[in-house]
Amino acid sequence: MAQVGLKKTYLALLDDDGKIKEGDAGLATDGLYKSNSKDLGTLSANITNISTNGTQQFGDNGMVDVTKAKSFPQVAGVWNNLPFDIKAKLLGRESDGKGGYLQSQDLPRVALIVESETIDRKHSIFYAFSNGQMTEAAVNIQTDNANENRVGDTLTYQSFGLDDWNGQGMKMFYSGDADFDKAAMLAEVFGGYAEATTPSTSN
Repeated sequence: MAQVGLKKTYLALLDDDGKIKEGDAGLATDGLYKSNSKDLGTLSANITNISTNGTQQFGDNGMVDVTKAKSFPQVAGVWNNLPFDIKAKLLGRESDGKGGYLQSQDLPRVALIVESETIDRKHSIFYAFSNGQMTEAAVNIQTDNANENRVGDTLTYQSFGLDDWNGQGMKMFYSGDADFDKAAMLAEVFGGYAEATTPSTSN
């Protein structure tokens, strides 16, 4: 099935029990950060290692089987303008209380959903990751010339297995399924998330 565009990304921090962090401990009042036009949205999300080939097994001078293999996808994402504090929390950069931020060796647990759409724009396809970590490998800063040279937030998400997902790192959802429930999906992926009764405020 063809799909088009990147409609939205969703991000949250989860605690050691897999529950969403809210308020100052999280990414927003209700815990869920959604990409938006104010922050210039998400440019791209390249998902790799969605499936992995097992090891070929040979016998009687031929290939007779392939071992079962689980997959733990990576997402190379580019956000155009993440708020500084949101990015710091995602990467585990801890404030010293004086404007400085130091990288922690204990990275936070991050949950992520990447939303695309069907070619007719009638339904959404969600790539969901409930257990993983976010890192930033490099920042390529360049001088302005006749035009400004913007450097987006290029982050890599590494998924881990989840017991509730049979040890797999990714689960897909499709809004065109008759049984699809977006609220249930968000609660499952983001550790019990429930939409706030008032508009979410990112910290």
